Amino acid sequence: MSIEDEIRAVEEEIRNTQYNKSTESHIGRLKAKLARLKDEAAKVTSKATGARFAVRKSGDATVVIVGPPSAGKSTLLNMLTGAHSPVGDYPFTTVEVIPGVFSHKGARIQVLDLPGLIEGAASGRGRGREILAVIRGSDLVLILLDVFDISGLGAIQRELHEAGIRINIRPPDVTIKRTGRGGVTVSSTAGAAGLHPELIKSILGEYKIHNADVTIREPVSMERFIDALTENLIYIPGIVVLNKAELADDALMQRYRREIPDAFFISAVKGTNIEALKEELYRRLRFIRIYMKPQGGQADMTEPMILKSGATIGTACDWIHRDFRQKFRYALVWGKSVKHMGQHVGIDHRLIDGDVVTIITRK
Repeated sequence: MSIEDEIRAVEEEIRNTQYNKSTESHIGRLKAKLARLKDEAAKVTSKATGARFAVRKSGDATVVIVGPPSAGKSTLLNMLTGAHSPVGDYPFTTVEVIPGVFSHKGARIQVLDLPGLIEGAASGRGRGREILAVIRGSDLVLILLDVFDISGLGAIQRELHEAGIRINIRPPDVTIKRTGRGGVTVSSTAGAAGLHPELIKSILGEYKIHNADVTIREPVSMERFIDALTENLIYIPGIVVLNKAELADDALMQRYRREIPDAFFISAVKGTNIEALKEELYRRLRFIRIYMKPQGGQADMTEPMILKSGATIGTACDWIHRDFRQKFRYALVWGKSVKHMGQHVGIDHRLIDGDVVTIITRK
């Protein structure tokens, strides 16, 4: 039996098993088995040879535009970046990945217009696996929908989830440390949200983990606990953008604001809210601007170094050249991340947007 056949068999058994207290552990084990099989299938697919989209990453981050065919993805790419992606009022205008780049606050952001993501993409339909591989390598997912037809949102979210792509959520705060003996011990600092030790042991058993210390630091569901065991997951920020908003009446706009609170409204054709969208993408990518100051010289305040929030002096060293980390002595920092201007800091010091940095290296 192939992995795909096993996956279908497990999915069928889950559908046919009524959930209750007596079947909870069994369903937990089935869901864990399903996640493990999908993880194995993804690894096999990634190793397989075949046609792929050739996408060369550039800039400080990559945003992918995902959506149903003819939601306006090509028009949005053209408006954001000035790229020339074919535009049409019929499905499947884009058959390859079309790249473009725009600059905002010193950051160069690559935008990729992907072929329409259709139901069944995670199973390979419509070059789905190739499209999803590009999405997995991105820094932000922009889901674009026609304001008059948002029915595809759920399908897109399901396809991304099936492909191991988690949007706008953090990895579960769960630690599983294998031990040589003693069985499975579970400790929790925030409650396990109804996950009984027997259910946890059943799930771990599917991964052949029979001796382990499990620490759960936040309420987690069965699915989130399984996510903590799954290797092939990635966590990416995302945004839902509704196009053709200029044609929608107030009642429809208010409805969508209730149903999709974080949705962003634009008109790709008219350019409405495009500059605001650039700012929102910049914010969600969590960029910080760092200005370098040569020793004894003036800071260059015109071309910042673009890093991600949480970056350290070590990150800045790596951005400049790998030798800087090896030869690092100390750094001087002016800005909000230090108590006094020109403070001496080490390589693990975390930087904040707007910091000015001088790096001192050994000769």
